[in-house]
Amino acid sequence: MADSDLARTKMVDGQVRPSDVTDYRIIDAMLDIPREEFVPSAQRALAYSDLPISLGASGRAMLMPRVLAMMIQAADILPGDVVLDLGCGTGYSTAVIARLASSVVALEEDAALAAFATSALQDLGIDNAAVVEGPLAAGYEAEGPYDVIIVEGAVEILPDTITDQLKDGGRLLVIEGRGLSARAMLYVRSGDDVSGRIVMNAAAPLLPGFAKEEEFVF
Repeated sequence: MADSDLARTKMVDGQVRPSDVTDYRIIDAMLDIPREEFVPSAQRALAYSDLPISLGASGRAMLMPRVLAMMIQAADILPGDVVLDLGCGTGYSTAVIARLASSVVALEEDAALAAFATSALQDLGIDNAAVVEGPLAAGYEAEGPYDVIIVEGAVEILPDTITDQLKDGGRLLVIEGRGLSARAMLYVRSGDDVSGRIVMNAAAPLLPGFAKEEEFVF
């Protein structure tokens, strides 16, 4: 077994399975997809660690494998679903989601990250996912509405422009808050209503465009 294969197996057995991720499709995808291909060269030694991996000076980071796996499992992605991967970064999350869904729209506003993701996905022959550039806080209405939206980072506010892009019955996974108080939430649209519940405690860097406005203090 190659070193990278062994590292993937250890990641899944040591991080993903113990987090009650039982969907074999997610497990198989994470065992198969070379995560190191989606990690900046300076960080490749950390590709299978249980740490957030920095994606550069922007402050962005890849979600930890167990957090990503648990969020994807909570989204209950079906084979016919169209998914918006919002803030796809270098595209690893997109590659995993593409194994479960019919198609994936991977939205990224950082041009360098979008180019990295496009190249990595193409190199692996993943043809049911497309990377598009645009402001994350606007979502990507052109290809919506979506069965599932997964937000690859933390938010303090979740604009209606995002939840409005869910289909009736659509699911949205997002990490809300900063630091130890942050938690992953599952939102479900039913008609005009969107209701949410806590999935787990989780933390991630705040995505650009999703911070609360600072209150003016006299």
